[in-house]
Amino acid sequence: MNKHGKRLITLAALATTTTAIIHIANKVVAASAGLKEMLDTNGKNYYHWRFGDIYYTRKGKGSPILLIHDMLPGGSGYEWSRIEDDLALEHTVYNIDLPGCGRSEKPGMTYTNYVYVQSICDFIKNVIGEKTDVIVSGYSGSFVIMACRNEGKLFNKIMMVNPVNPGALKQMPTKRDKLFRKCLEVPVFGTLVYHMVVSRTAINNEFIENFAFDPFHPLRDLQDAYYEAAHKGGCYAKNVYANKVAKYMNIDITRALKEIDNSLYIVEGEAENNGEATVEAYQNINPSVETVTLNETKHFPQVEDPEHFLEQVGIFF
Repeated sequence: MNKHGKRLITLAALATTTTAIIHIANKVVAASAGLKEMLDTNGKNYYHWRFGDIYYTRKGKGSPILLIHDMLPGGSGYEWSRIEDDLALEHTVYNIDLPGCGRSEKPGMTYTNYVYVQSICDFIKNVIGEKTDVIVSGYSGSFVIMACRNEGKLFNKIMMVNPVNPGALKQMPTKRDKLFRKCLEVPVFGTLVYHMVVSRTAINNEFIENFAFDPFHPLRDLQDAYYEAAHKGGCYAKNVYANKVAKYMNIDITRALKEIDNSLYIVEGEAENNGEATVEAYQNINPSVETVTLNETKHFPQVEDPEHFLEQVGIFF
């Protein structure tokens, strides 16, 4: 065998060994992320949707309220854990993990705005079974706006917590975005990149810099839940992130926001990045949108100040 052939064999062996090591490391990281068991599934429910099972909880008795979490990496219904029991004193509270998130099934598919619009509408029709109020966080507000426009008879009042600026939702996938998505979807190595994005350090830093009002009290339990949810499902956990970062979930909500006649209420954290500009953008499109700012909160006012957040819920619903 010539030197060139030996070199190729050596390189192939190194590549195979490296891939195996990274694969094992990915498995270890995903398994260790759930050691704290923040996301309890005992005795809870699954809605058997056509594109995968959707995890949800149901508490209380009274008029229904559907809680929908943000689409940040690691998002889940845990986001509402500090208020759902209080809400359940007067309402039937449904708290879901959206498809591909948290404890829900994570199929390898293209996650678009339309997918989430359909999942929300189907859940209301088949599980709740009546017109419902909705409290929705962050990016997921766009799903609810479009769902309300498509099937308004399913929705009553809508409260949005720190929604995304409508202008940002108009950005469509570029060639670079599509290429990055393809790279993330590569087995083993794409998962490694994703694990870097949702590492313990990366999530902690994101909370300190962008989500928590007080960086010295950065919502430890929520961080743990995000870290666990971001890894739950192993390599399939990256699917939603890959589609969101590539802008496949974006959609222009301007027309829908103008057309729907439901009561809309925005709760904004005092220190939310570009919060004032976002509220102004919504009111410019639909002047009937009501807003309130909660002091000394940032991206998760329902976590940082649940008492005053519940006061606003009581005023609006």
